[in-house]
Amino acid sequence: MSSPQPSLSWPTSPTPLRIAELRPVVDRLTSLAHAHERELAVIPGLATTDEEVAADPPPALEQVTDELGGLSVRGRRELDLLVEERTDVGPYTLLGEPTSYYPLHEDEDVAVVLTVAEDGTPGAVYGIGEDLALHLAAPDLGAYLTRFADALEQALSELDDHIRRSWGEPSVEDETARDDALEELLDLHLYRAILGTSEDADDVDADEVAIQDPQQAGLTELPTGTLAVADLRDAPRDARVDVIDAELPGDPLDWHLAWREAGLVVCLVGG
Repeated sequence: MSSPQPSLSWPTSPTPLRIAELRPVVDRLTSLAHAHERELAVIPGLATTDEEVAADPPPALEQVTDELGGLSVRGRRELDLLVEERTDVGPYTLLGEPTSYYPLHEDEDVAVVLTVAEDGTPGAVYGIGEDLALHLAAPDLGAYLTRFADALEQALSELDDHIRRSWGEPSVEDETARDDALEELLDLHLYRAILGTSEDADDVDADEVAIQDPQQAGLTELPTGTLAVADLRDAPRDARVDVIDAELPGDPLDWHLAWREAGLVVCLVGG
């Protein structure tokens, strides 16, 4: 059995996410992988592998990460619950302390992150696009795993037909074509909406959530230095917050984000 190598000062006694509550979607993901072994592979959980794993997930995810480390799609770690290397650049530029979020997916200049409260409780999941805008992917980890499973299942069901339409019947057995096609279909059914990756803005109909003065928003108990907030508590899925375009004093790169209300209130903090 392997265990994560501690390197971050996570809160030590958060309320854990119960594996029993996530059992249906965890089983669904592993079943998909077993049914589509050519395309998918389960990333083993910490309790199911003898290999050394350098990941340092939040303690609140322990019951989940013991069983499931994620899912690779055509060799790409599309769902990663055991991230081994953390960085604070690229899509993470405006995020706060590394213990305030946990990456679930990375791809060049975009990412999907799970918000983590100051007491270590996981919250909402956001996609972060190349423009550093936030997209509300799901209100919690369970909902994101379900959304990921839905998109993956849809992509797999369309895979062979998509290859035939794009490259012709002989390409159905071509491994490179399968790589490219499944990547395109996952982008279509998931990432365009939560990462803003579509080249055509009309492809994604996202609600814009306004950035407000904290007093006008009527919110209290915000982090010291909060300049503005975006309240997504009643926002629909895929709602967008253009953080970098907020009209606030100072250099946007000097701000950082913090969370309240299970990650659904985004605080822009100065200094």
